[in-house]
Amino acid sequence: MATAAKRYFSSTRIAVLALFSALAAVLYIFNFAIPFAFPGFLEFKFSDVPVLIGTFALGPLSGCIIVVMMVLIKLVCVSTRTMFVGDFADIIIGIAFCLPAGLIYKKHRTFKGAAAGLAVGSAVSIAVAVLFNWLVLVPFYVEWMFGGSWDPLLGMMTPLFPSCTRENFYQFYLWVSVLPFNALRCLAASLITILVYKHVSRAINRLNARITPKGEISPRMSRLKTGMIVVGILLAILVLVFFAVLRYLLAA
Repeated sequence: MATAAKRYFSSTRIAVLALFSALAAVLYIFNFAIPFAFPGFLEFKFSDVPVLIGTFALGPLSGCIIVVMMVLIKLVCVSTRTMFVGDFADIIIGIAFCLPAGLIYKKHRTFKGAAAGLAVGSAVSIAVAVLFNWLVLVPFYVEWMFGGSWDPLLGMMTPLFPSCTRENFYQFYLWVSVLPFNALRCLAASLITILVYKHVSRAINRLNARITPKGEISPRMSRLKTGMIVVGILLAILVLVFFAVLRYLLAA
């Protein structure tokens, strides 16, 4: 098992994982709201794109690792505003997207396989998002963050949905907000992934193909892989330093 793990986590895979994780973390941190369409606390982000590309290029397990690393980097940079529950939800919803997509594409490495994987992954991720919001997030916010009061959540919903009340909250929140928001998120990520994946995958495949037949890595490739690892680490460090300085300036 140790040998299999060592073979799976090759220097190439670790280097590419580091790069995709750092890129996903940057896109995850720089999110934005769509206030004219959805409540402001539903933040749109494009971090699913590097996650999906990494999943297709490296496999479903690597995609799950990228999701976890992305959220961990974000927590180090900007902490949490939801007592880690929202961050945990992002991990679950992200894995629900990339894991089915990666498993299907692993079996059918064609355009149709990619499209089918993204469609199934989108459906699973949307369903998980709705269920997690219904069963975990809303009860947690009401009971633990708002002391049993629904007023803060209703106050966030009524600017868009004036008729939203405690009795019909889930109708507006789940079916008019969470479901279409996540459908838009998955659709945007899927379309961008389809457009750019082939170009990125060619570069990764060329990198893997440069390993010699004996399984030994040429000195040139060894230096290249080492450089990729260093670049990934430096990029992650730069992201951490930037947000640490930003937090300090905002707190001053």
